[in-house]
Order: sequence, then C-alpha cells, then structure tokens
Amino acid sequence: MSDTALDITGWTCPAPLRDRPRVVMGHGGGGALSAELVQHLFAPAFGGEVLAQLGDSAAVSLGGVRLAFSTDSYVVRPLFFPGGGIGDLAVNGTVNDLAMSGAEAAYLSCGFILEEGVEMSVVARVAEAMGAAARAAGVEVATGDTKVVEAGHGDGIYINTAGIGVIPDGVDLRPQRVVPGDVVIVSGEIGLHGVAIMSVREGLEFGVDIQSDCAALGGLVRSMLAVTPDLHVLRDPTRGGLAASLNEIAAASGTGVVIHEGRVPVPAAVANACAILGLDPLYVANEGKLVAFVPREHADAVLDAMRAHPLGRQATVIGEAVDAHPGLVVARTALGGTRVVDLPIGEQLPRIC
Repeated sequence: MSDTALDITGWTCPAPLRDRPRVVMGHGGGGALSAELVQHLFAPAFGGEVLAQLGDSAAVSLGGVRLAFSTDSYVVRPLFFPGGGIGDLAVNGTVNDLAMSGAEAAYLSCGFILEEGVEMSVVARVAEAMGAAARAAGVEVATGDTKVVEAGHGDGIYINTAGIGVIPDGVDLRPQRVVPGDVVIVSGEIGLHGVAIMSVREGLEFGVDIQSDCAALGGLVRSMLAVTPDLHVLRDPTRGGLAASLNEIAAASGTGVVIHEGRVPVPAAVANACAILGLDPLYVANEGKLVAFVPREHADAVLDAMRAHPLGRQATVIGEAVDAHPGLVVARTALGGTRVVDLPIGEQLPRIC
C-alpha cells in the first residue's frame, strides 16, 4: 500500500447526512433531501395554495381556462450525450412536466446562462437542437433571456425553460386521486438516460451503445386520455428514478404501492451496468418514460393505447396501489420475498438533467 496520504478535502457527497448547515449536491437529486429543501424552506417562504400542490407542474385557472405552468433548469454534464443533449433535454423535460398534468403544451420560455469563453459553435448546436425538439413537440419558444458569467463560474451552458399549456376539460391528474386497486403502468424500459450519462461522463465501456431515452411525451399522454380522461396520476420518473416517483405518489395519496420486481422493464444493458456499479435500476433517471396510476376498469384499454404509440410499445403493468402499508412502496422479488423501495436521500448520479 502506498504511503501517500489521500487528499479528500475537495470531495463532495451526493447523499450526505440531512442535518447539514450548507447546500450539498444531494439537495438537487430529486430525493428526500430535495423534498425537505422544498417543503421546509421554499414552501414556507413563498406560501400559496397553488405551490402547495408540489406537482411537476402547477394547475391554475386564468380567465376561465385551466392551465398547467411549469419551470425547470438544466445543468447536465456533459452538454451532449448519446441520444441527445442539453438542448433536447430542456425542451422535452418541460413539455413532459406539463404533460403529466394532462396539458397540451403550447409555449416555452428559454433562459440561457453562458460561461465566458464557451464556443459560439457549441451555443449554436444547443440552440438548433432546442428548436428542432420544440417543433417535434408542437410547441413554440416564445420568449427568453441570456446572461453571461465569468470564466470559471459556470459549466459552459445552463438553461432554464418554463412552459404553459391548456388542461382539457374533465382531466384531473394528481396523486390525491389514487385509490387502492389502481393499476400501476410504466411506459417502457427504465434507466437508459442515467446510464447513458454515466457512460460518457466517467468514460465507462459497457460493451453496448446505450442511448438516452430523452423524448417528449405529450403525444403518448394524448393517446391515453383519448381512452378515458379518468386517469388518476401521471409522473415522469427523472431524478431519483422510478423509485422516487412511486414514493412521492404513495406519500401524497396515503396508499401503499406494491410492484413486482420481475415485471419492471429493465434493459439488459442497464441491468448489467448497474450490477457492475452497484446501482439499483429503480433509482436511475429517465427522460422519456412515464408511470401511470389507472383505475382498474380502464387499465387494459389504456395499456393497449400506450402500446399502439411509438413511445409506449413496451408499456407494462408493474403493480398496484393497496390498502396495506400506506405511504410505503414495496417490491415483490423473484424469490417470493418483499423489500421496501425507499425514497432515495440524494441522487446516485448528480447533474443528469
């Protein structure tokens, strides 16, 4: 063993102890630390009934029209990754947040924070990708802003997008509507985005080309709502993965959730990468998938509609909401046992969106 002392002064932990007096990486990871930051610092400071919904987007009424309103910031590293880049992500992520309210996304704003010294060709590549993604999603970037920070005070490009869309009549998607007996459906294979980012960021080789699943889900949601507007809740499992979304829904609804581990669609490449790295695919981020809680009487028809759409061909029933263990998510294993699928403290891989 070397006698050289290991210098850990510059290290940061994405999942630290909770009673920290300073912001740490885990506060941005979409897990328990993020929830505590919002619930105990931001929500009391801002107040308001709309904010108290704490959904992916806020449902508001304005001039007799029900609107969904959402904002998100993108600090992904690296800027470009297999299957997309920060530009696609900034459009699709906000469109998806609106879609999880059932809204038809209409307009986006875009704020660029550029680091001094970033190449104009890189900025142009990001902007062009955003424009293409917006056109594909059927939305318009209607307004924006640009700021520049000194070299060394950014990471090339950060982007904020906000979006608005109209919620159709009769659509009411929120976790409080979940009841025991609801069927849990996931729209396809999980974990692709997080593993794609990890592969290029850390220079890892998994023997296959893993592409991010980054995509706009508005069309898929539209197909589902055409079957019935009586879907109970939708979520896109980004930071914290499927596990975080299921835990948030269980806690807000006061129901338990049971999933069957063997039914969760995990591609072999993701499973192998997670096995090598000691990660659980349930906690790995996605950017083009959704999880739906659907009344049992509509589940078969909704599942058929999802499988008929290009972004839902691998849609699968993975579990149900139950009376037992309210607020908890448990997984039934292949061996017949059960394990608790807890809310992650932070994020297994920070800066993935």
